[in-house]
Amino acid sequence: MRLGVLLALVGGGLDAYTFISRDGVFASAQSGNVVLLGVAAAQQHWWQALGHVPPVVAFLGGVLVAETLNRPRVAAVLRRPACVAMVLELVVLAVVGLIPADAPDALVTVLVAFMASVQMSTFRTLVDAVYNSTMTTGNLRSAMQNAYQAVVAGDRAARRRAGQFGCVVLAFLAGAFSSGWLTLAWGVRAVWAACLVLAVGVGLFVHDERIARRAREAGKAGAA
Repeated sequence: MRLGVLLALVGGGLDAYTFISRDGVFASAQSGNVVLLGVAAAQQHWWQALGHVPPVVAFLGGVLVAETLNRPRVAAVLRRPACVAMVLELVVLAVVGLIPADAPDALVTVLVAFMASVQMSTFRTLVDAVYNSTMTTGNLRSAMQNAYQAVVAGDRAARRRAGQFGCVVLAFLAGAFSSGWLTLAWGVRAVWAACLVLAVGVGLFVHDERIARRAREAGKAGAA
């Protein structure tokens, strides 16, 4: 749950960062990019329409990379593909913060969209439910759906999930707000705040893995 909230902070922050600093292009919300592409094309603003194509293509590439990381042979070599994905995202975003504001917008939006896709494709479960760490529409639906089941049917599990999804939605909003504010104040280097959150996430991931491993070892020792 903690990791899910942290990743939602990053997801909301990346969209706000690219939207403000890179001419209104979304990093992970490809629905928005496709709609804006269609609107620009309808208005015959061809150059503006083309600006929304690279992040969509990069997003698709990120899905391919995430799926490759989870292939049994690759996962056996990497041992912790999810942790590797977070470290890769941290490094790429750190580099993005070094790219000057006058660099081509496509360079930044492609890198950010690629890593947002890797994050979304790697982390798809919130405790015991499917969720999305880089977009919030589905999480809003799940929060309300579970809240309804909790009130109407008295479902305790639904009540718990409603609270969890509510926390994720609020984290996404907090990430968008804080990243928007930091981008206006710090410019392109504001993305380093996401790197800090990801570093905390990596630490939590490794810590939880160690606890789980010790619990398994203790269980085996008890059974023996």
